[in-house]
Amino acid sequence: MAHPRPTVIVPGKMSQRVLDRLPESFELVWLASSDPALVTQDVAERVSAIAVQGALPTELMDAFPKLEIIANFGVGYDGVDAGHAASRGIVVTNTPDVLNDEVADTAVGLLLNTLRRLPVAEQYLRQGRWVKDGAFPLSPLTLRGRSVGLYGLGRIGLAIARRLEAFGVSIAYHSRSRRDDVEYIHYPTLKALAEAVDTLVVIVPGTESTRATVNGEVLSALGKNGVLINVGRGSTVDENDLIAALQNGVIAAAGLDVFENEPHVPEALMALENVSLLPHVASASEATRNAMGNLVVDNLIAWFSKGEALTPVPETPFERNKG
Repeated sequence: MAHPRPTVIVPGKMSQRVLDRLPESFELVWLASSDPALVTQDVAERVSAIAVQGALPTELMDAFPKLEIIANFGVGYDGVDAGHAASRGIVVTNTPDVLNDEVADTAVGLLLNTLRRLPVAEQYLRQGRWVKDGAFPLSPLTLRGRSVGLYGLGRIGLAIARRLEAFGVSIAYHSRSRRDDVEYIHYPTLKALAEAVDTLVVIVPGTESTRATVNGEVLSALGKNGVLINVGRGSTVDENDLIAALQNGVIAAAGLDVFENEPHVPEALMALENVSLLPHVASASEATRNAMGNLVVDNLIAWFSKGEALTPVPETPFERNKG
């Protein structure tokens, strides 16, 4: 008698690559949303894995008594309560490394867009204003001579730093601990970093410890020539403080790929001319998203075939049936 294939549930939206590959190795159950009320008793008893993109309510996690693994689509997993999963012996995986280069490329592009106002210049051309009004106004900001501080120097932060080295800017960073494998200057606090640089790139996870840490005090320390770039999580920046800083000239400009209440972006931000805004697209290339989807599925396959996930998050370093 053949051993039954594990059942994986997918609540709500999910990468098409994941949906295409899961049926090759698993029984797939799709839910219209993350509402625990949609889970029937039969499904609850069968499910041993969840593949999730976005938030996973703890109530939904707890709807499955035989749950072993949660495969999260994305390097950030703040939508999954990893601590609660750990208390149940459930492994949580994410998709690191495969998106490092794409996000780093986007961060540098967003920085250039913000400093040189390239999207605005393109619209100027497309609207016929080059012919009608003459040359596009000189950009008041430049990357030349800037000092860049990275808030976070993990895999993606390091990839951003390596790219910025080629631009001849000075680089420093703030993180929970000093790295021994880089020569960049480490600052023990975020405020100290902001005081030392004029460009702050945010690439930390969206956790309670990072929530609203980029606030009015930090922005004031960055200074009137300061530029903020955020490709991490919107929750890290106090949006009200940022809007006030941009409106009042406390800092010069900002480039944002992430926001506090996505997909809703404050009208006050969109009304400002000294910001460059992207709809959370840092890793949004087909190649990178497919690689992320593959890693979601490969984590599930490795767990059920070899008893060990490929990329478990630090909170859940479990092996199968060992907790």
